[in-house]
Amino acid sequence: MGLPMSDPTAWATAMNNLGMAPMGMTGQPLLPDFDPALGMMTGIPPINPMMPGLGIVPPPIPPDMPAVKEIIHCKSCTLFPPNPHLPPPATRERPPGCKTVFVGGLPENGTEQIIMEVFEQCGEVIAIRKSKKNFCHIRFAEEFMVDKALYLSGYRIRLGSSTDKKDTGRLHVDFAQARDDLYEWECKQRMLAREERHRRRLEEERFHPPSPPPVVHYSDHECSIVAEKLKDDTKFSEAVQTLLTWIERGEVNRRTANNFYSMIQSANSHIRRLVNEKAAHEKEMEEAKEKFKLALSGILVQFEQIVAVYHSASKQKAWDHFTKAQRKNISVWCKQAEEIRNIHNDELMGIRREEEMEMSDEEIEDPSEMKETDESALVSQVEALKEENDSLRWQLDAYRNEVELLKQEHGKASRDEDTTKEQQLKLLQQALQGMQQHLLKVQDEYKKREAELEKVKEDKLKIETLLETLKEQQSVANEEDKERDVTDGQGNESSMPRVCACSQEKECPVEKTLSNSPVKSEREALLVGIISTFLHVHPFGASIEYICSYLQRLDSKICTTEVEVLMTRLQTTFKQELSGVGASLEKKWKFCGFDGLKMT
Repeated sequence: MGLPMSDPTAWATAMNNLGMAPMGMTGQPLLPDFDPALGMMTGIPPINPMMPGLGIVPPPIPPDMPAVKEIIHCKSCTLFPPNPHLPPPATRERPPGCKTVFVGGLPENGTEQIIMEVFEQCGEVIAIRKSKKNFCHIRFAEEFMVDKALYLSGYRIRLGSSTDKKDTGRLHVDFAQARDDLYEWECKQRMLAREERHRRRLEEERFHPPSPPPVVHYSDHECSIVAEKLKDDTKFSEAVQTLLTWIERGEVNRRTANNFYSMIQSANSHIRRLVNEKAAHEKEMEEAKEKFKLALSGILVQFEQIVAVYHSASKQKAWDHFTKAQRKNISVWCKQAEEIRNIHNDELMGIRREEEMEMSDEEIEDPSEMKETDESALVSQVEALKEENDSLRWQLDAYRNEVELLKQEHGKASRDEDTTKEQQLKLLQQALQGMQQHLLKVQDEYKKREAELEKVKEDKLKIETLLETLKEQQSVANEEDKERDVTDGQGNESSMPRVCACSQEKECPVEKTLSNSPVKSEREALLVGIISTFLHVHPFGASIEYICSYLQRLDSKICTTEVEVLMTRLQTTFKQELSGVGASLEKKWKFCGFDGLKMT
């Protein structure tokens, strides 16, 4: 158009005549109150997307939005839109890969050229199959063209300007099921499935581990290469695999026996290297264990400090100054720290138990070191009792804190929760009483163990002093023997039986007491002491298997029958009771040595 752009009035008039909203070059409307139904030039219809030459069909309209259809003018016919107030025409279910539509309601005088003229605006038409009964089937090139054709369903068609009944009709467009469409859709689906399988196969091959390289066949040249590789530490594993494959294939014969023997000898030379490497790794592992144990002990010390901070903060002096939320957070943190501390403590105790179990049998069976082992066992038991005492004290503090929190929240709770909290308080008080009693028992046991340890130390000192005095007497006697004459030797001979008689007299009461007592050796006496200590810690009794499992940690040669015979022999110290009913019947041993003392 040859209108000047500086004249907005003329530009708005021209766009108004074409039925379009007048817009400026910047996209701003020139006339804000524009009505497209007004001011149109007579004889010029409004622009419609289905007009010839445009070939544009709007996208599907949402069902909740009313669709406004316009009159469509073609060369030889005119399409009038249906009543917008009528419901949309019904359609069947869309078949997969549908490219064919059914068109009914055609005028009797309608030809294939008129049908082509109307529907070629929707897309490329491949074939039209027209029937004599005013309907046809139209096949398009693509599936989306079918949606455009369905837009024309409900339109009234009129050929030219004739009003004859044979020149008019109401179009009904619907999906049609065609074998060609179904075949093409199935071919497309199979192609997509093949592509998916190919893609998956490529993915699997990419993540599949590569296959090992093939082993070469035996020859003198390959034998020399493998022999050189066997001498190299870096290529030893590859060469050994080749040697193994050759031997399994049956390549060994009289001619090649010497070569194979030399290769086997080379493989045997690596045993010392592997043993040394293993020893080095074991040494590194021991050093790592020591470092870990030291670090764990340091962590436990820090945990103890943190728990001590929480406990000091829970005391009355500092506790009253905190708010309720702060008290709750402190109690939660304290519980978490105690749980973590107990876990690390159990781990450290487990490491120590493993180290104790790794003691050699020679050290345990050595008679010269029996007393030292007894003392170390008592010391370890005292340490274990100390740790158990500390853990019980910590649990007692935790229970006390929980009771205090429950008491503080008890006054603010509702009546429905009072009964449950009272029950919880009773249970906690009962648990506290039980823990206190157990703690007192453990403290008494701890004091007894300390007294026994002091007695053992005093006996050891006495024995050492006796040994020193005997050595001095023996040295004095030897000097006197040297100074005496040959005649005095007879007097020495007469004195020796006296010493032997004295020693025999000293040893006889011990042997008599051992022969008369049910304990026949020092080993059995030691077992009786350990078993009585173990059962005293377990006041409700323990089964013979549980007792033997504890004793086998100290000595793996102890058997169940030996322990049971020894305990049945000592009826005044141990007694057997039956607990449970029916299938759950269980035999338990209890310590009753203090009952005998009370009776006496």
